[in-house]
Amino acid sequence: MNPDERFMRRALQLAARGRGTTSPNPMVGAVVVRRGRIVGEGFHQAAGGPHAEVRAIEAAGERARGAELYVTLEPCNHLGRTPPCTHKILAAGIRKVVIAVRDPNPRVPGGGADFLAARGVEVVLGVLEEAAARLNEAFFKHCCTGRPFVTVKCAATLDGRIATRTGDARWITGEKARARVHELRHAADAILVGVGTVIADDPQLTTRRAGGRPGKDPLRVILDPGLRIPLAARVLNHRSSAETLVVAAEGVSAATREKIERPGVRVIECPAPGGRIDWSALLAHLGGLGVMSLLIEGGSRVFASAFRAGIVDKAYFFIAPILFAGDDGVPVCSGPGIDAVGGAIRLQRTQLRRCGEDLLIAGYPAPGGGGGETALGGSLPPGGEGL
Repeated sequence: MNPDERFMRRALQLAARGRGTTSPNPMVGAVVVRRGRIVGEGFHQAAGGPHAEVRAIEAAGERARGAELYVTLEPCNHLGRTPPCTHKILAAGIRKVVIAVRDPNPRVPGGGADFLAARGVEVVLGVLEEAAARLNEAFFKHCCTGRPFVTVKCAATLDGRIATRTGDARWITGEKARARVHELRHAADAILVGVGTVIADDPQLTTRRAGGRPGKDPLRVILDPGLRIPLAARVLNHRSSAETLVVAAEGVSAATREKIERPGVRVIECPAPGGRIDWSALLAHLGGLGVMSLLIEGGSRVFASAFRAGIVDKAYFFIAPILFAGDDGVPVCSGPGIDAVGGAIRLQRTQLRRCGEDLLIAGYPAPGGGGGETALGGSLPPGGEGL
């Protein structure tokens, strides 16, 4: 492994520490290297706080003069909530900047790489570019499309069931798989389920990370065209730092809407042809709210609808080594399916991982087969970042 890749991998590891806390900003890591040794490092911890480059340079102090800076995303060259990082780099006397990937945001004026190069700083672009883009795949999609990156999470038996015929689903998977799900929730800006899941399971849809670590609750989105949600449902009454958004069909009863709405709970209306919420309209609305990443957790009709609509960018399937041994349980997807195997939605760039006794299969729906709108291509980044 050449030195540029070695130091960039460290920067990527640092960037990942900001997972779940930086939105709507990207995760960014940076290291300052002098004579082949890391003398300063940092990562972006939260929106509005110091950027990774600033933290790394300040950690290096005077050792930054004449040193090299490795950063996972092009340094900003505009005044936002913090000063431009390019100015900090120049003031510190950094002689070389190695950048993994350019900033994709079309609304950000001025390129940091070009600004630095024009002022005599040696700039190298594209070191571990694919891994850096994959780390911030939600940020990249939201910048380019204005819509959230959509992930489906499903826990199923070996015979493809997510609940028994009585609706019992606790617990199909083990503790390690469930802990991984809470990490997905922590990383997501919003979590979505259908009203059927709320009626059957009464979930909180909050984040409870292993070991008592602090976690961020995502915005809770409930698809409920006819406003059937029970008024005692925990997503309407459980205390959380996150709001609950109930998505109803256009023209629902104002009286029912007033009963549901309360502090922290809003009802929005969305087109719902045939009684089903229009995904395109909903994603546009969520993107406008600043939601960069959306995690869909069920149920079976919602899964099927999302895949058929082609909005899914990534999927996580947790498979438990158990069988219900019948055909009357709740399947992963319900409703009419395809006529021939050739029309199946196929996951590509898949990865497999053990979660205790369970298996996790993660992948990206192939374009044209139910795949989402993300334009990121190639293989998953090394080191398991894709999972």
